[in-house]
Amino acid sequence: MAGMVSGKAQRRRTVRAGDRTVTGLMRVAAAAVAVFVMAACADADATGPIDVGASSAEVVARYLSIDLAAPPNYAAPDYRAHYTRQVLAQDNSPAANPVTDEGATLGRVLFHDTELSLNRTVSCSSCHVQSQGFGDERVFSAGFEGGQTGSHSMRLANAKFFDGDDMFWDRRADDLEDQSLQPVFDRVEMGFSGEAGGIEALIARLSALEYYPVLFEWAFGSDEITETRIRAALAQYVRSIVSAGSRFDDGLAQAPPGPGQGNLPGLTDQENEGFRLFTRPPNAGGAGCAGCHEVPTMALDGNSRSNGLDAGETRIFKSPSLKNVAVGGPYMHDGRFATLTQVVEHYSTGIQDGPALDRRLRGGNGQPIRPRLSVAETAALVAFMETLTDTGLLEDTRFSSPFTR
Repeated sequence: MAGMVSGKAQRRRTVRAGDRTVTGLMRVAAAAVAVFVMAACADADATGPIDVGASSAEVVARYLSIDLAAPPNYAAPDYRAHYTRQVLAQDNSPAANPVTDEGATLGRVLFHDTELSLNRTVSCSSCHVQSQGFGDERVFSAGFEGGQTGSHSMRLANAKFFDGDDMFWDRRADDLEDQSLQPVFDRVEMGFSGEAGGIEALIARLSALEYYPVLFEWAFGSDEITETRIRAALAQYVRSIVSAGSRFDDGLAQAPPGPGQGNLPGLTDQENEGFRLFTRPPNAGGAGCAGCHEVPTMALDGNSRSNGLDAGETRIFKSPSLKNVAVGGPYMHDGRFATLTQVVEHYSTGIQDGPALDRRLRGGNGQPIRPRLSVAETAALVAFMETLTDTGLLEDTRFSSPFTR
């Protein structure tokens, strides 16, 4: 199955063929001249014009800690043995927008750049904080003018392994490409709404910054900045945020067990008990968590529906991967649960019936499952979920801000 593209992936939005990715520093030699011409039309907030003789690397070095000749590795993550061909086949990258080192690097710059907000106060990373699992410890994040966002910020790790058709909590985006600019255009989040000029105003803003034409040339073969290319680069960056280095991954790599079987090396007895509860179905003495949260990526199964938060629920929610869930609270789309213990207690005794409830949360009688886990079982599940913390990812400089000023 390696290298195969699923039917769902083939139906995803694609970037236009002309936005092909190219590599290498030599292909950007003419970028400085192009930027010099564009700088003449820059607005008052833009950086100054480029020296005619400045190389692309020199332009980038004025603002960013990026080596165009040796970008970080985003395209070929070091997947471990338990990331099998079947797991890797869940990659939702469209054929026309694979992750490249250059494209993801550009996406990283865009992700951390406050220039993408109308008043230059917030970036994507303001609400998706690396040290907080690329989520936000606040229930609702603060927008560019201080207003609150409409839902809790989702963690981003392993988003590439969600094999469903939609993104965001409410599944309103077709894919990561579609998702990437919606916060930028939102009136509360980053402010480039239609009334503020929308995509045209954003492109004008980026074009007036001397490093962006250089980076777009480097990543896509010409210095043209388009909506399609912005979306593509941001999506590549998010897909490159892969978590495979947690203690759970360490144990699974050493002794890959079948679901619900055996102990994982390096985990305590309590953590292994939590792993068994997580992977075993309810009719086998478990909690059935892995029926929706797929091992080893912990990404949500694409066919999952809602989880019974409210009686009569009709909305079908999507949730992020559980990787780094212990550092990414509060939880649920509205942040209603402050702790993982509260989350487990919901699945133990609090699931509510409704038209959108996932079938895996119903028993044989059609009613919501309420396994009534003991205090010890609840603690074991929480202890296991804490082993999903990937400290290396939380500190990886490939995903930190590249800006030096």
